[in-house]
Amino acid sequence: MVEVQSWVLSRYERLWSAFGDGRFTRDDVVEVLRRFEGSAFSEDSVNALLSEMRRAGLLVVESDLLDARRKIYMLRPPQKLRDLLPKEDLTRADLEALMKRAADLIRTRVDYEFILILVFLKRVSDKWVVEYNQAYQEALADGLSPDEADKEARSSVYHDFVLTDECLWDNIRRDPNRLAENFSSALKVLAEKNPELQGVVDRADFIRFAESRENLEILRQLVELFSERRLYEVSPDILGDAYEWVLRYFAPEKAKEGEIYTPREVIRLMVEMLDPHPGERVYDPCCGSGGMLIISFKHVESKYGRDEAGRLFLCGQEANPKIRAYCKMNLYIHGIRDADIQLGDTLLYPKHPLGFADLVLANPPWNQDGYDEDVLKKGDFWRERFKYGFTSKQSADWAWIQHMLAMAKGEGGRVGVVIDNGCLFRGGREGDIRRKIIESDLVECVILLPEKLFYNTGAPGAIIVFRRNKPSERKGKILFINASNEYIKHPTVRKLNSLSDENIKRIAEAYKKFEDIAGFCKVVNIEEARSNDYNLNVTLYVMPVEEGEQIDIIKEWKELKELERERQEIASKLEQYITEIVQACGEQE
Repeated sequence: MVEVQSWVLSRYERLWSAFGDGRFTRDDVVEVLRRFEGSAFSEDSVNALLSEMRRAGLLVVESDLLDARRKIYMLRPPQKLRDLLPKEDLTRADLEALMKRAADLIRTRVDYEFILILVFLKRVSDKWVVEYNQAYQEALADGLSPDEADKEARSSVYHDFVLTDECLWDNIRRDPNRLAENFSSALKVLAEKNPELQGVVDRADFIRFAESRENLEILRQLVELFSERRLYEVSPDILGDAYEWVLRYFAPEKAKEGEIYTPREVIRLMVEMLDPHPGERVYDPCCGSGGMLIISFKHVESKYGRDEAGRLFLCGQEANPKIRAYCKMNLYIHGIRDADIQLGDTLLYPKHPLGFADLVLANPPWNQDGYDEDVLKKGDFWRERFKYGFTSKQSADWAWIQHMLAMAKGEGGRVGVVIDNGCLFRGGREGDIRRKIIESDLVECVILLPEKLFYNTGAPGAIIVFRRNKPSERKGKILFINASNEYIKHPTVRKLNSLSDENIKRIAEAYKKFEDIAGFCKVVNIEEARSNDYNLNVTLYVMPVEEGEQIDIIKEWKELKELERERQEIASKLEQYITEIVQACGEQE
């Protein structure tokens, strides 16, 4: 198979959209590429392009019958190129291998933010070019002139985002010595033309990054690496999984810097339990890279189809601008365009209306300090959100929980929170808040998770499920699930554990059945929690059953008799030895 470089292939597509299987000259090529690439076009590259296309078998060359010095060109039709072009239906393994190579390039030296932005821009650019070519051909077929077709094909109606020539990947990478400047300019223009991308793609400073020769070379290698494959044909699920791979790969290192990455298996468990439906509002008040929202979307998509998943209203808020940018890009890569992701401190300035969400999911910062009564009272809607009390300055766990409860609908709203195990039993202000919430019959289920699931702590953690207006059969009751033994070893991180599909299924089914299972889960009346001073520590209510050792009595009896026989033989020999020694000593006297 003849390998076709991506820059050659992309220009072939442009020329095909202009000429189809008709004849054209070199001057025609110059005109088309100049119109499409604008100021980035260099006529010096045309000869190299025609040579590469001919070598790859994409181009037929003839001499002009009227002037033998003049060449006439024809393109081979796209449907005949399958044996010549690289395979483009990338698998998860292909993309993960690509991401691994990128990660190896920047490991410990460069922020992985640059990988995420490059992948995002490559996807957007590749998709835009395909959409342009399709629209251009349709416009020509409708009788428009080439200039009119070009203008029509650039219309935003055909594209997810507005791109100018300088934003297109192949134009950016044309001059290796100006990569940093070109990326900086392209991302700035992309953000200006698409307000929803402001503060998302234009955050990374490529010029500052490439000030050192080493970093410039890393950037060059990253660009060439991602230029090897076209990303427009990759499904959102596969490309999204590759994007998630980058986040997961760097999670252990970023955990040391305070970034929180919730293992996707933990999110899958929560989503499986709380079961979002089409048309519902799903909200994450500290959404990070968007895992709770994305997995909720995928859950609905797998059960009801992608059209129904599109009816989910996904909303979130994130205080860190850089992490919010990751979230926005991650959502787009997964094919989710209309999520509402706000920027700001949620505990002080929530950007979504109270009581609007059917389902609230979050893994807030555990034991976050600095949110005592004086601070929280400076925020918006504090009376409505913190009506059960104020947390101490040392831990905002129950402030987060109260905020989540306030955001859930009064009728049937569900809340799932991943939280530090200590908030289940600590006293003081937290204990008082916990007592009031339990007495309000809002706690539905408490799950003790296995230890070593999280990248930033070895502590086991817990999931608490709250529900407004519980079903009648669950009123006045709390289900405790001890899932401390439900884990497998993490497949890639030696010191961590993970949840298998079987673990997730067992825990989720126990929640849905809401019944006692010896050593695993127990339904407890609020009276019992009250008698335990509102302590929600799972091990207080259910402990794993220790499997006793099975004893074969007959076998043990036979072994015991054999041991007794051996003891008697040894005693007899010892007695004989002592007698001989005594006799020997008597003879010497």
